[in-house]
Amino acid sequence: MVIKSRFSRNGESMKFPKEINAYCPSCKKHTPHRAKAASKGRPRTLAKGNRAHERSLMGHGSKRAGEKTVKKQGKRQKVTLTCGECKKKQERVVGGRTTKKMEFKA
Repeated sequence: MVIKSRFSRNGESMKFPKEINAYCPSCKKHTPHRAKAASKGRPRTLAKGNRAHERSLMGHGSKRAGEKTVKKQGKRQKVTLTCGECKKKQERVVGGRTTKKMEFKA
């Protein structure tokens, strides 16, 4: 049995359908869901991690530590699914491989 891959040949982008039939925990049945790329919320400036990061960037005296440039790796893609019947949203991590971007096909 041959399974078609959703990944392009160069491994850069992932293709995902705009609408899929998925299980809705609210309706307790499979319904058509609209898929959309999940977006990050606005970062909190007073979060503990942000404050620690700012302190580390301060450096020691005149020796200010800058951001190191590193090669960016892809992350596992997250998709927001919206139920067609009850309009509730749920998130799903797609695929085991990491990719840099995601495309939605009709």
